[in-house]
Amino acid sequence: MFRIDLNSDMGESFGAYKMGADEEIIRFVTSTNIACGYHAGDPMVMDKTVKMAKEKGVGIGAHPGYPDLMGFGRRKMVLFLQEVKNIIKYQIGALNAFVQSEGLKLQHVAPHGALGNLCQYDREVSRAICEAVYEVDPGLMIFYCAGAVLGEEAEKIGLRTASEIFADRAYMEDLSLVPRKQPGSMITDEELAIRRCVRMVKEGKVTAITGKDIDIKGDTLCVHGDGPKALLFVQKIREEFVREGIEIKNISE
Repeated sequence: MFRIDLNSDMGESFGAYKMGADEEIIRFVTSTNIACGYHAGDPMVMDKTVKMAKEKGVGIGAHPGYPDLMGFGRRKMVLFLQEVKNIIKYQIGALNAFVQSEGLKLQHVAPHGALGNLCQYDREVSRAICEAVYEVDPGLMIFYCAGAVLGEEAEKIGLRTASEIFADRAYMEDLSLVPRKQPGSMITDEELAIRRCVRMVKEGKVTAITGKDIDIKGDTLCVHGDGPKALLFVQKIREEFVREGIEIKNISE
C-alpha cells in the first residue's frame, strides 16, 4: 500500500491583501504549513487559518521564513547563525500561541522560501534551525525538501523528519528546486504534475529539468497554496491517487 501526506502552504494573506484559496484547499489536504508573520501572514490570518485547520482536522505546521514581507521570503539574506535560531524560535512561538489557544498541538516545522532552499546544502544553517526547533519542542517534526541536508541534521539531533516533494515545482539533478526565475521552474500542466506525483510516490523517481531520471523519497507532498492552479491540483491529485491506490493520510497517523 502506498501512502502520502498531502500538504499546502497557507495563511499567506496579509492585512487587506489576500493570497491563496485557503478556505477551499484545506478541504483536500492532511497537513498545512502556516506562515508566521515574517514572510507573510499576520495575527488575524494566523488565527483564522489555525481555526480552519482545527475544523477540518488538518495537521498544523509552522512555515518560518526570512523577515522579508516585501520579497515574500524568496530573497537571499545573510544572517548570523544565532539570528537564524532566534527568528525560527520567534515564529514558532507566534504560531504556537494560536495553536495552543485552540487546544491543539503543533505538528511540524517547514522552512519557507529562500531559507528552505538554503537548507538543501548549508549544514550550519540547517543545524541552527534544528537546534531552535529542538529547544522549543523536541517532539516537533521537520519537513525538509527531498535530498536536503536539513533532514540529516534533524535526524542527528533526534528530531522526527518527513521528506517533502513538490507537485508543482521542477527539480535539478541534485534534487534542489529549479530557481523560480528559470524557465520551466513551475509545473503548470496539471496532467503532467499529477503523473509526476504518482511516479514520485509509487516509483521513487522524478525526471529532472535536464531530462535525467533521479531517485526521490517522499513522505509528504506539497502543493503551493499561492499557485494559480493550486485548488485544481489538490482536487485532481486526490482523485488520481484514489485510482492509483495511493492512500492520503496525515503524517502523524
